[in-house]
Amino acid sequence: MKRIAIALAAVGLAFAGSVAAQKKYDTGASDTEIVIGQTMPYSGPASAYGSLGRTMVGYFNKINDQGGVNGRKIRIISLDDGYVPAKTLENTRRLVEQDEVLVVTGSVGTPTNSAVHAYLNQKKVPQLFVNTGAGKWNDPKNFPWTTGWSPTYPLEGRVFAEHILRTNPNAKIAILYQNDDFGKDYLRGVRERLGDKAKAMLVGEASFEVTDATVDSQILSLKATGADTFITAASPKFASQSIRRIAEAGWKPAHYITNVSSTIGSVLQPAGLERAVGLMTTQFLKDPSDKQWESDPAMVEYKEFMKKYFPGGDPNDQLNLQAYGVAQSVVYVLKTAGDNLTRDNIQKIATNLKDVRIAVTLPGLMLDTSPTDYGPLSTVVMARFDGQKWTTFGDPISGNR
Repeated sequence: MKRIAIALAAVGLAFAGSVAAQKKYDTGASDTEIVIGQTMPYSGPASAYGSLGRTMVGYFNKINDQGGVNGRKIRIISLDDGYVPAKTLENTRRLVEQDEVLVVTGSVGTPTNSAVHAYLNQKKVPQLFVNTGAGKWNDPKNFPWTTGWSPTYPLEGRVFAEHILRTNPNAKIAILYQNDDFGKDYLRGVRERLGDKAKAMLVGEASFEVTDATVDSQILSLKATGADTFITAASPKFASQSIRRIAEAGWKPAHYITNVSSTIGSVLQPAGLERAVGLMTTQFLKDPSDKQWESDPAMVEYKEFMKKYFPGGDPNDQLNLQAYGVAQSVVYVLKTAGDNLTRDNIQKIATNLKDVRIAVTLPGLMLDTSPTDYGPLSTVVMARFDGQKWTTFGDPISGNR
């Protein structure tokens, strides 16, 4: 009997050892905790974007209150970089080398994320679901550890061009673009989708600097080209100016404006809502201020979350809703990883998403990635402003190359 007991004990130990061996952890993960980090502009000129960080921190607190991810609590370290790239690099080095986070996720801004792009890839730390739409975040060949989340700027440019080709294949297109990576990404996307037709259809291009006082002269020169279609690839201040100046000039082109500059309160109202009627953009998230989503279960849950975990935040702010969706996506990846919480496995899951539904995105839009395409949201829906609200129309359009 003693031999049998010893044998059984040995089997038990071997089984326990095999179970333990199935768990794989990198720095930042354990049986009880997952440590993640981010750097946000809680202060400085872009402090409004700090709400993205507050929303994400709140969402992870909610998950912890519900028991965590596979029994592990998420500890998020969210640092203030003031939207200063040098500070972003300093913070990120601290997160990786001192705080030893498993991943860096949701950080805001193109210049700030660019400052740590090479560093995180050299360290092989997932730069997961960054909160910026620059095209550079979808570059698996050169930066295999970086993934975006929202549709990229080149992708939206391709969607604009696709919609123009479908509705007015003989259009004469003029583009106003910001003379930086942001504006040039849109110009590149439009050219990519127009292809061989670009030379004939693009009748005018004008750039401006973010330090310029106005874009009035550019608008007038583009009007003179005889264009019947106009694309504004500009940040909110200049997008609002373009809407107003086009109306004042008596020009009535089909007008497309970037999603990031489509906010009613900060862009359309200053321009004059009556001047924005007919304006077109793309959308990928449900609009929390739209009554059609009042009883939508996902939106009800989101607004209840805001009341409890970010009571000072505006539930109708699309930035907060986007951060909520990003945080949900992070939790999905961590749950899917199970007990294999290595950086390599996290990145593998994030870059092999298949028809993943995040409930705050518009119906029919899924997260999909592959080893050759890191853009989770590659399909969007067109929307038109009716004088009071944005209304989606038509079938979803893919912005893939």
